[in-house]
Amino acid sequence: MSMSDAELAAHLAETAGRILLEVRASGVFSPQALGKAGDQTANQFLVHAIHAARPDDGLLSEEMKCDGDRLGKSRVWIVDPVDGTREYGESRQDWAVHVGLAINGVATVGAVALPGAGLVLRSDRPQPVPAPADPLRMLVSRTRPATEAVMVAERLGATLVPMGSAGAKAMAVVRGEADIYLHSGGQYEWDSAAPVAVALAHGLHCSRIDGSPLVYNQEDVYLPDLLICPKPLAAQVLDLVNEAKPA
Repeated sequence: MSMSDAELAAHLAETAGRILLEVRASGVFSPQALGKAGDQTANQFLVHAIHAARPDDGLLSEEMKCDGDRLGKSRVWIVDPVDGTREYGESRQDWAVHVGLAINGVATVGAVALPGAGLVLRSDRPQPVPAPADPLRMLVSRTRPATEAVMVAERLGATLVPMGSAGAKAMAVVRGEADIYLHSGGQYEWDSAAPVAVALAHGLHCSRIDGSPLVYNQEDVYLPDLLICPKPLAAQVLDLVNEAKPA
């Protein structure tokens, strides 16, 4: 059975999520060892499955050494087998599986599985995003809240919502559980490619924190910051980020 790119992304994310739940349910790993075992097991599945289903496409995975082959391709799958390894190891729900497809550097197709919640959010099945709350809710890292995000939240009078993985945070905005995801503490392409594809499909604003586009399949895969929020909030948040930067 042939699948569209979006169907393939969702199927692989969901299947990898099920595998990860099985690994965790085995009960044989410590929390630290569980994260490594889950990462490696899910990565093996995703890498083999993408190579089998889309042999001509490039592939970038957090858990796979990059040989540079992807740089010559216009279609590149970007995956994070376990986004939020710590949360996965601690048996929390705020971790995710990312399967995204960048076409000519743009995060175009994506699926983010939230296995702990039994959900897969996908770029080909957008739902209406609920209106922002009052006061606004801003997502921050549960372990390392970014300075800019805290400062912007104060200026907006926003409530801080600590959460684990980048994918879980981005999907909280998509689902209307929070309103703004502002991150400036360092990330890589696999942290945001699939979530950004899903968020864009849902009509949300996605950019770097200086307002420039998020560009994928670069030689240097460090992509340190992003903003995901409803479009009517974007200009105000970007202005406040600029004001919050140290002189």
